[in-house]
This record gives sequence, C-alpha cells and structure tokens, in this order.
Amino acid sequence: MKAPGRRPERLGDLIREEVSRLLIDGIKDPRIGMVNITEVDVSPDIKRAVIYYNIIGDRSGKDETQKGLESASGFIRTMLARTLTIKRMPELSFAYDTSLDYAERMEKVIDDLKREQ
Repeated sequence: MKAPGRRPERLGDLIREEVSRLLIDGIKDPRIGMVNITEVDVSPDIKRAVIYYNIIGDRSGKDETQKGLESASGFIRTMLARTLTIKRMPELSFAYDTSLDYAERMEKVIDDLKREQ
C-alpha cells in the first residue's frame, strides 16, 4: 500500500482556510458565533475530516455552536466541493478543541504556584 504522504495534511490546510472563510461570509446560523478553526485532521484515505474549532470569547454557547456547525456541515461540504478541486470530498465532522482550555488551566496553575512562593 502506498503511503499517504503529505496530501491529507495539505488538504486539511485548504479545508481549514475555506471553512474559516465560509464561517465569516457564508453561514448565517445564529448559533454559530465567533468560531476559530484551529486544525483539520484528514484521514490518510481522505474519507473523513475532523474540523477542530474553538470559540472566541464566552465559551458558554459551546453546545449550541456544535449543533450549528453540525447542521451546516452539509452546506459546508457542498461549498468545499465547489471550491476545492478534488475527486471525493471527505465526510466532515466537528469537534471542540480543548487545547486552549488546557493551556489556560496550566497557565493558571503556574500563576498560582508563583504567587505561593
């Protein structure tokens, strides 16, 4: 079997750029607020892509944003198929990126430790 090379990574970068653009210009769902696409992980066989996002500002609407993104996934996939020149568009799914939350918690722990010294 041939190794996938960098194609999934390059396709992930393209999908990230296009989805970010669509979130600004093309999607009007009020459940989707200020969303930042942090990473797109495309499977080696290009059949699936997980789009990781984070919410800018108040994170209390995380569940509503997830529902809005899942609702818009068909539209996003259609628009990506029109923009990107690939034979088969991967199935899209969305996942909240917890890395920024983790980084904030670690920063708070470090700050608390510094204050205790």
